[in-house]
Amino acid sequence: MYTKKVMEHFLHPHNMGEIKNADGIGKAGNFLCGDIMWLYIKVSRKDKPIIKDIKFKTLGCAAAISTSSMTTELVKGKTLKKALKITKEKVADSLGGLPPIKMHCSLLAIDALREAIYDYLSKNKIPIPEDLKKNHERVVREFKIAERKYREFIKTQEKLFE
Repeated sequence: MYTKKVMEHFLHPHNMGEIKNADGIGKAGNFLCGDIMWLYIKVSRKDKPIIKDIKFKTLGCAAAISTSSMTTELVKGKTLKKALKITKEKVADSLGGLPPIKMHCSLLAIDALREAIYDYLSKNKIPIPEDLKKNHERVVREFKIAERKYREFIKTQEKLFE
């Protein structure tokens, strides 16, 4: 059962859309469950980079959409450093909780955020923290595994119709 807050963010998502000429774009997904998220950030270029705008596009269930929406609410106006400290538990708690089987959605939202920040730092040749590098490597690795499994599944399905 979803909380009232989850349903609120699902039915009326905040910051949904795309930012043209985004400073950073993050993509995270789980091809096995079908959820995929894109997160776009616009960063002020002052001495302390601040996320001045953030939008998302998510293809997925109510939990995927609501965690994307809540993540944008939690980080808008924050420095990159503070945004990186937001956890999947913080996202879920801010929504009043998620069913255990849907906790992966809050991780996907955080992964998309971290990927957008990684993209921003990379594009601007700003040193990338070691934990962010490791997170990026994990997200890329998981995508490759999921894509391979998806291709294998499609091949088995095609054989059924030969």
